[in-house]
Amino acid sequence: MSGTGMGVEKGARSARSRALAVLHIRSTALAVALLPAAVAVVLLVGGATGHAVGGGWDTARWVTSAVAVVALLAAAAVGAVIVRARPATSPTVEVAEQSAPDLYRLVRDLADRLEVPVPSAIALTPDCDSWLEDRTHPAASIPGETPRRRRSTEAPVLVIGSPFLWWMRVAELRAVLAPVVAGTGPSAHPDIAAARRFVRGLDAAVAVAAAPGQSLLRRVLLGFVGRVSRLLLRSCRVHAAEMERGVAAAASDRAQTVDYGLRIVAQEQVGLAYAGWDRLLTRVALPAWRMGRWPSRLDAGVVSALTELSRRDRLAEGFASRLGERPACDLLEEPGTVDEAASLLAARLFHGGPAEPGPDWSPVDWSHYPEEVVDRKWRADAARLHRVLDTMGVRRATAPTLTRVMDHLSAATPPDNPAAETLAAAIGAEVAREEAAAPPPAPLGVDADGDTGPLPLLPLVPPRTGRDLLADHVTAMVCCAAVDTAGATPGLDWLDGPTLLVDGEKRADLGSPVLTLVEDGDATPLRSWLASVGVRPEKTVRLV
Repeated sequence: MSGTGMGVEKGARSARSRALAVLHIRSTALAVALLPAAVAVVLLVGGATGHAVGGGWDTARWVTSAVAVVALLAAAAVGAVIVRARPATSPTVEVAEQSAPDLYRLVRDLADRLEVPVPSAIALTPDCDSWLEDRTHPAASIPGETPRRRRSTEAPVLVIGSPFLWWMRVAELRAVLAPVVAGTGPSAHPDIAAARRFVRGLDAAVAVAAAPGQSLLRRVLLGFVGRVSRLLLRSCRVHAAEMERGVAAAASDRAQTVDYGLRIVAQEQVGLAYAGWDRLLTRVALPAWRMGRWPSRLDAGVVSALTELSRRDRLAEGFASRLGERPACDLLEEPGTVDEAASLLAARLFHGGPAEPGPDWSPVDWSHYPEEVVDRKWRADAARLHRVLDTMGVRRATAPTLTRVMDHLSAATPPDNPAAETLAAAIGAEVAREEAAAPPPAPLGVDADGDTGPLPLLPLVPPRTGRDLLADHVTAMVCCAAVDTAGATPGLDWLDGPTLLVDGEKRADLGSPVLTLVEDGDATPLRSWLASVGVRPEKTVRLV
């Protein structure tokens, strides 16, 4: 037997043994629940046959019968919640076979080469990861899919990170998916599948018990169910984790027979895609989301971001030849439609945006991003800055100017600069009020047991401090003045987000003078910067 075959067999055996350990815990729990009933049956039969008679035996029969009834009712309640509770499923964009026949063909061919079952479906997630997801639980459902009862033997769903489809080439995607698809082999084993369903059911039952907004009676009953489920989960934790490690090891060993050399190269692209995706979301998409706009081509944007990253790192020549190969998004019939759906889901997961477009939540194309997002963001921040200054009673001229802001922040003596501290706190309070007044996002999905939890599920950045907000608002005011008085234009940097363009060139040197003004109350560096660009701070700035 080859080394690969031995590795596959070893990993599969380890996974099966751990699965049996999980099922043994399930059987033990069932036996404990049935034990009082078994004792009661023995005592009742003994009394009926004349072998256990007398006052003491009668009392024992009544007590054990009562305990048996309570134990059976409790076990039935716990079992019903575990069976009916909806397991957590990842929010994804479902890809039907008719909309991506080439992608399904690639996955099917890959499964045939690996000699494993073919995934039952393909879905995309707006993240840089790929995995198999079991959706065979009777209560599980996919958003947008007609409810139906799934067979427990149905293969898991293949979830693919949408950035991979746009950044990777077809051969790279196949190499990256090989160990993931290989996982359908161990997953098809009845013991492993049963153990996974049991653990997922326990996890779902714990979530149901912890759901808020329940009545007192329901909270008491579900509290008992939650405690039992948590106890069983703790008992299964080690075995379940080792089972998954065994499955992963078996899948990895089996996948070595397919594109192993290319997979090493493709893994480098996975790391690069993650870096570009993170920068795109935090620097480019997040400002748009905060403005009530969502970029509708995020996956296409990650290609531009990574191309820019490679250019800055002087890797463009090597990547140019690679980008000449067929991209994996060509496996989709309508990549633009899929990209739009994934982009909307990303905004929902990472920012908590609405589920559907609307007047206050509309898509924006990359070509319109500078005018519809960057310029609007700057002017909204500048308007908020002057509105707060008005509230604080700071003397104002007939129209808003940059001079007013600089004079106020440079009036105090460093290092304390109380003017900046007070203004930062006031801006933070104003932003908090605006966010609190916004309607809360609707949950991702609601079932009989409650919703999936608050959004966003995966916040991108921690809350900004008052000083950060003040620096952002002063920067926005400077950019507005540059646009209105010096002919500058708003721009988009794929890695840094909104940027100021002067004579078509990015000006990345604005941050330091602004921080000096905010932190030290010294406006001299900023005035020098304004003079070099030709900005006239005393001129009126348009705020809307």
